[in-house]
Amino acid sequence: MGNYYLTEAEQESAVLVGVINRNQTGKMLSEYLDELAFLADTAGAKVVKRFTQNLDTSNSATFVGKGKLEEIRSYVEAEEVDLVIFDDELTPTQLRNLEKIFKKRILDRTNLILDIFAKRARTAHAKVQVELAQYQYLLPRLTRMWTHLERQRGGIGLRGPGETEIETDRRIIRDKISRLKDQLIRIDKQMATQRKNRGKMVRVALVGYTNVGKSTIMNVMSKSDVFAENKLFATLDTTVRKVVIGNLPFLLGDTVGFIRKLPHHLVESFKSTLDEVREADVLLHVVDISHPGFEDQIEVVQETLKDLESLNKTTILVFNKIDAFSYVKKDDDDLTPKERENYSLEELEASWIGLTNHPCIFLSAKNKMNMDSFKKVLYEQVKEIHVKRYPYNDLLYQV
Repeated sequence: MGNYYLTEAEQESAVLVGVINRNQTGKMLSEYLDELAFLADTAGAKVVKRFTQNLDTSNSATFVGKGKLEEIRSYVEAEEVDLVIFDDELTPTQLRNLEKIFKKRILDRTNLILDIFAKRARTAHAKVQVELAQYQYLLPRLTRMWTHLERQRGGIGLRGPGETEIETDRRIIRDKISRLKDQLIRIDKQMATQRKNRGKMVRVALVGYTNVGKSTIMNVMSKSDVFAENKLFATLDTTVRKVVIGNLPFLLGDTVGFIRKLPHHLVESFKSTLDEVREADVLLHVVDISHPGFEDQIEVVQETLKDLESLNKTTILVFNKIDAFSYVKKDDDDLTPKERENYSLEELEASWIGLTNHPCIFLSAKNKMNMDSFKKVLYEQVKEIHVKRYPYNDLLYQV
């Protein structure tokens, strides 16, 4: 299981760095850094401090300004911190400059996500997809101080695409990228054939932000044992299971979770995995109702679905983790406008059912709360598509 169970002494220490700018308020940055800390924890690092700065635009040479840079450098040196992790993708120039200044490993959000994907990849297909994304990220960043000798040592951000020695020759890496793309094309064709061989059964795909409980729902629905835990990107490979509700069979697929600022290379590399979403008849958009920024997460998923040309599919909004939901009740004499945390579950339920054209269901997959209502809603959606596809079966599927 990699670094998941390292002792505190064995964990690499890290500081996080982010900027508040015209596109990113202080509140937004705080949420992003919370997520970055969760990513670091998933990768096996212990976050010891966060640094933020107000900037109109990021410094083109060092991402943050000179004063903030010195403040971070002093802390990193004094506390012997192993990693400096930036919340946005760094340019090759910024990366080179920062490594010279800190003389430490510098990671950005993209590199951190790639590292987690490298650790999570289990099947040959996932490994090829991650390897391709890693090489595409590495290509413009070859002139780095962390050489193959450092990579042999291991550590976060140093899980290379599997070589004992990382070649830094651009031609060799371009050749590797070309071969990996050819390999993926062959795998994609095989997977497309597999999908066709499943016949015309109605296909349902679980989609949503990472760590919202998709795999838990999959396990409850299909009585299978898909890997699920409270870490980001627990699922990389699409898992498809046959599910029967009443007497109505359909295929249920669990897909990789989405995230803010998901690296473009990963979206491209995982095209075949995301084809399960493109080819699904029904989408179960799973939302973690207990997360303070769940509305933003819904937006991220919808943007990704739009990119996949899947936004207009039949969708059921599944608000999961109602068992973990909490809110702060306002005093009667408090006349300030309600914030997100001041709405009760009942108020949110009423507002979302009124806001969206999609069916909405509120449940806890972990505690199996409201699962029967969820199954009824899903049954009706699947049945509607099924009887259009097999009209002679209409009499068989009566609730």
